[in-house]
Amino acid sequence: MRTKTIAAFFMILAAFMILAVNPALAHFGAIIPSDDIVTQDDDKTLGVQVKFIHPMEMHYMEMVKPKQFGVLHDGKKTDLLGTLAAAKGKSPDQDQSFTFWTTDYQIRRPGDYTFYVEPDPYWEPAEDLFIVHYTKVCVNAFGLEQGWDQHAGLETEIIPFTRPYGLWTGNLFTGQVLLKGKPVPFAEVEIEYLNETPGNINIVHPPADPYVTQVVKADVNGVFSYAMPKAGWWGFSALNQADWTLTHEGQEKGVEIGAVYWVRTRDMK
Repeated sequence: MRTKTIAAFFMILAAFMILAVNPALAHFGAIIPSDDIVTQDDDKTLGVQVKFIHPMEMHYMEMVKPKQFGVLHDGKKTDLLGTLAAAKGKSPDQDQSFTFWTTDYQIRRPGDYTFYVEPDPYWEPAEDLFIVHYTKVCVNAFGLEQGWDQHAGLETEIIPFTRPYGLWTGNLFTGQVLLKGKPVPFAEVEIEYLNETPGNINIVHPPADPYVTQVVKADVNGVFSYAMPKAGWWGFSALNQADWTLTHEGQEKGVEIGAVYWVRTRDMK
């Protein structure tokens, strides 16, 4: 019996050591449009990708069809769930492909288009919980800068205080974290760079783990800011524990709900 106890102890110790040298990667829901600003001279058909990823590491995770996907424009929501088509993707160091979702959306009128998604809960065995990331991105069309700060009515969401397009590298992005429509005091916000950004020929190689995911704390009103140091897409993720649970293999498990927002920066030339 003593031998079994000692063996069990060393197995637990080994597990903790593995976690220590391989910290959990930050998960991000992602909605990445083919452009964040559509002008009269641009192609009016916008390509949109919906993913569940580790942005800096370029790793994909399997994503089943979302529970809801739509766009908010001029105060009205349009359901786009039926337009999604499954696709496959992987990073250079992944040995298998994973499902993500794509659609094309025709821009017809001026204004701001906020795309949003509520995914199906993702079971994460390493954290013994489910993950649901309510994700948004805003695209401006034809010069009418109106609607980018509207609420999408999601259980948790980030409301931009900075106009979320037309951003130069180094600009400060400020947003407010809401949970059930109310600010989240001192919310912790994780930030990552999308290392597979189209046109990015200089892949970032972080010198240490803390460089992969940046972390800032919101103030008492749930307001946070971060200056983005490189051109490309940046994801902001504020995580909270849901006040509801889901069942996994007959047991009630907690649910991590994330408010995720994506913005794009460009170099000034």
